[in-house]
Amino acid sequence: MCPHRSESSYHMYTVCIYVYVYYCIFTAAMFMWRPVTVKQPPTITKQSVKDFIVDPRDNIVIECEAKGNPLPKFSWRRNGKFFNIGNDPLVTMRKRSGSLEIGFRNGRRPEDYEGEYQCFAANDFGIALSNKILLRVSKAPLWPKEVLEPVVVTEGSSLILTCNPPPGLPPPLIFWMDSNMNSIPQDKRVSMGLNGDLYFSNVLSQDAHRDYCCNARFPFTKTIQQKNPFTLKVQTSRKVAESTPTLLAPLGSESSKMVLRDEELLLECIAAGLPTPTVKWFKKGGDLPARKVKFENYNKTLKIINVSEEDAGEYVCMANNHLGSIRHSIFVQVKAAPYWLDKPSDLVLAPDENGRLVCRANGNPKPSIQWLVNGLPLESTLPNPNRQVLGDTIIFQSVQFDSSAVYQCNASNQHGYLLANALVSIIDMRPRMLGPKNQLIKVIQNKQTFLDCPFFGSPVPDLRWFKNGQGSGLDGGHYRVYVNGTLEIKRALVGDEGTYTCVASSMLGTAENQVRLEVKEPTSIVRAPEHQSSVRGSTARFDCKVKSDPSLHITVSWTKDDKPLYLGWRLKKDEESLTIPNVNEGDEGTYTCTVKSEIDQDSASARLTVLGTNMWTLIPPLNRPNPPMDLDLSDASARSIRLTWIPGNENRSPITEFLVQFEEDHWEPGRWTELASYPGHLNSVMLQLVPFINYQFRVIAVNSVGQSQPSRPSPRYKTSGAPPDAIPRDLRGWGSEKDNMEIIWEPLSDLERNGPNLHYKVWWRAKDSGEEWNNVTTIDSKYVVHNTQTYVPYEIKIQARNDFGSGPESNVIIGYSGEDIPDVPRTFRIKRRGLDFIHLEWDKPGEPNGILLGYQLKYYTVNGSKEGTPQVETFFPNMTQFTLSLPDRAVSYKFFLSALTQVGHGVVVAEESPPFANEGKSHFCLFLPFFCNYTKLSRAGRYGLL
Repeated sequence: MCPHRSESSYHMYTVCIYVYVYYCIFTAAMFMWRPVTVKQPPTITKQSVKDFIVDPRDNIVIECEAKGNPLPKFSWRRNGKFFNIGNDPLVTMRKRSGSLEIGFRNGRRPEDYEGEYQCFAANDFGIALSNKILLRVSKAPLWPKEVLEPVVVTEGSSLILTCNPPPGLPPPLIFWMDSNMNSIPQDKRVSMGLNGDLYFSNVLSQDAHRDYCCNARFPFTKTIQQKNPFTLKVQTSRKVAESTPTLLAPLGSESSKMVLRDEELLLECIAAGLPTPTVKWFKKGGDLPARKVKFENYNKTLKIINVSEEDAGEYVCMANNHLGSIRHSIFVQVKAAPYWLDKPSDLVLAPDENGRLVCRANGNPKPSIQWLVNGLPLESTLPNPNRQVLGDTIIFQSVQFDSSAVYQCNASNQHGYLLANALVSIIDMRPRMLGPKNQLIKVIQNKQTFLDCPFFGSPVPDLRWFKNGQGSGLDGGHYRVYVNGTLEIKRALVGDEGTYTCVASSMLGTAENQVRLEVKEPTSIVRAPEHQSSVRGSTARFDCKVKSDPSLHITVSWTKDDKPLYLGWRLKKDEESLTIPNVNEGDEGTYTCTVKSEIDQDSASARLTVLGTNMWTLIPPLNRPNPPMDLDLSDASARSIRLTWIPGNENRSPITEFLVQFEEDHWEPGRWTELASYPGHLNSVMLQLVPFINYQFRVIAVNSVGQSQPSRPSPRYKTSGAPPDAIPRDLRGWGSEKDNMEIIWEPLSDLERNGPNLHYKVWWRAKDSGEEWNNVTTIDSKYVVHNTQTYVPYEIKIQARNDFGSGPESNVIIGYSGEDIPDVPRTFRIKRRGLDFIHLEWDKPGEPNGILLGYQLKYYTVNGSKEGTPQVETFFPNMTQFTLSLPDRAVSYKFFLSALTQVGHGVVVAEESPPFANEGKSHFCLFLPFFCNYTKLSRAGRYGLL
């Protein structure tokens, strides 16, 4: 408590109040800054589909849900204008959600609410947007009234009964029935087209009926509407003339069709003629995509699912009978609504950190990219010096806490649009481990192994692995560290056993976790069961001898024909075998021995064939197939060839699969590699090849028993060369010295070369300089640029080339030249000195010469020639002041300050504090200047100076 005010204590009271207020403000500020939970901009978690068709009989629910901290508040726009929900009593918003529910009463119609809706979820850190939701009400219009005259046609002629259903939303399903609700039989001669019409390739006398009814079923209302029936009269003759094929749909010799990527392509070809023509389909310049093609409606409809750009081209349907044929060409053009190449993802940054959002989409035509922030076009917002837009990329530099927002990327063309929300969250959080502590991992010797170390921190920590707490970080050679923290051991050996420690570190601190790795011998069957034939009444024995790691517990089990084997009084199992005494016909089958440990297993199978006592009834056992024969090459082209073979004997077990292997005699001669596998009913396949390889092939047959021996190799076939198809991966640029930049990349593999004399062309230039590109050609996978300025961003790209030409260029990436020690911190000074403190301030270095990691302050007391023990303080790069509490006001201090980059400490700047000599009032003047000014004013007034 402050003392009671009196004349003698007036000045002391004023000082006490001032100090008390200062203390309260400081305490409140500290409380407010204490983090409770991580703040997060909104994220849309659920929304209705873009094209939203609703049933008019139900209430309408337009979904929009989002998460965020604090919880988002929701609002809507309808047809681009603010939708005031409070003004419409039929519209309500669900609690803790943005979903709208529209009920109907008082004569309002669902059609009144048709339109385009968009949901906005907002909190203090940003605004997220839903897609634009086009709300339409399902419609089932009535069939127009019409009087249908009887249809009269001559026997043998073609006929089309038109349907013309009323337009519905969504379109109705069409089917033809008679008045008794029996389906009209359809076949190769009579069938319904895609437009709902009923087509007769030729009319027979039995087609005469009074009630051909076209029916439309509307899925939302679950109603069926029926068109007035057609009456068909057929004029017969003693002899019906045959006719050559003609086309009923489509008409003419050519037509065109446009389809969107990833949608379904339906091509139709319906022919007239007598006898009924047969329809076949072809694609000019290539084969029909076998895995995506289906033939429907008795081969009159060609359907291709998941259309891609490769499916564009000329499709030909041919209708023929024994009198002739007719063709029609359909030119298919594939367009594409926008689809993602690189969807923007959430970005978590620390203060003063750099980052980028990338939004890349493709389509046909190429989509335009628009950026928004919190729902507003980026160009309409205030300029932000920490943000730069470069087409499909936003670059952030030296972000601050107020930079948190939700950014939207809109990619659109005439066929559709994509909208993606990406959070930009500015968080300052020390590293932490997310996975379980001190795991024990057991792995099999010589197997690939992954040790996980999930972590988090902002800024993103550097992660390093250590083995047994010794040596430098593990990466390269036997090991590979992924960006998510996982350590890959490419081939675990006994020497890899030990304790592995992953350490995540940033300027805010470190976190670590440990994984104990034990390497075990594999579990394997060293003496497997063999196929055998046993006479009824004899004893059969299957061996199964196992080898395993002595520290692992194993179990051995037997199955028969893939079902658990009951071991009763007759069947006996020991550690190394299964015995079947008194064999009978029920024992015949395939027996499998399976041995399991906690981390691996092995199995082996053999078949038991039971023979009768008559030796003439002996049946040969199942066996592996014989190898394929007579390999032949044909239809050779630059990148493909047809391989044909004759299958060998199946040996009582059908061939299920053929394995095609290849060997090339330049890079790895003598090494056979699997190229592809094919179903067992094929013996002629088209192989996809790589340029500039001298191939030979062999085929292996597979049945339930196992694989055959390889066939004899085919003749060799050398593909012609071509420019490289691949782009060198993992292109990076970084400085190893203050005046250089190392450009490195992963070289193309041998099978990616496509020709001789593979080399790389590398370009670089200073970013935003407007300079011409520098370039060099090299056969290496690294190039060092010398004489660079210190820590300058560069644009870099690369291209692979060979004697046949140039491959595609890579995207431009940003690299940096090397860092150096920073300049001296500017204006280092003692700002204030009080009774018991010294307050220091400084400014950032004029040239950081790299990423500024922080500052180091060393100081010690000075008493004459005697120096005290040095003390060290470190600061984050955004901290430029420090207050030192003084144990003794008469002590003098020396201070030494330097900035820090990854290279090391920069130039040191020094400052010395003299001892505090003045006593009495001067203490208050330094600490409480208001009090001293008040005293001076009082004295000036007292002596008549005011």
